[in-house]
Amino acid sequence: MLISEANIDVRYAETDQMGIVYHANYLVWMEIGRTKLIEDLGFKYTQLEKDGILAPVIDVQVTYHHPLRYGEKAIVKTWIDDYNGLRTTYGYEIRKENGELAVTGSTKHVCVKSENFKPVSLRKLYPDWHQAYESAKKPTLEGK
Repeated sequence: MLISEANIDVRYAETDQMGIVYHANYLVWMEIGRTKLIEDLGFKYTQLEKDGILAPVIDVQVTYHHPLRYGEKAIVKTWIDDYNGLRTTYGYEIRKENGELAVTGSTKHVCVKSENFKPVSLRKLYPDWHQAYESAKKPTLEGK
């Protein structure tokens, strides 16, 4: 299983009146992690968009454990939790620089045609992506 890692400096603009990272910013950081994972696999999401394919989020799950604050560093770990050729679920763990767990979560995506939002198979359109995702995803109990 491939786990990608992105480091983020918490900026003042990302905090709320309480001085902690505003909850929605973790979703932005998850996107940064997801993009990094795709690049670590040797691909660019922008190429999908050029080809008329989008991968919208269809589900989000986030659990907040400990707050991050301005001036701290966030370490975003991202992996492919589940993939079936059509839908991909990415897993996330965001930790403080000292290792303390801040956030866990997942996002589920499906590839669609940009002109009509009809689902398309990554397996059929991009066999190289499909193979990379199959190789990088979290092993299932059957796969152990």
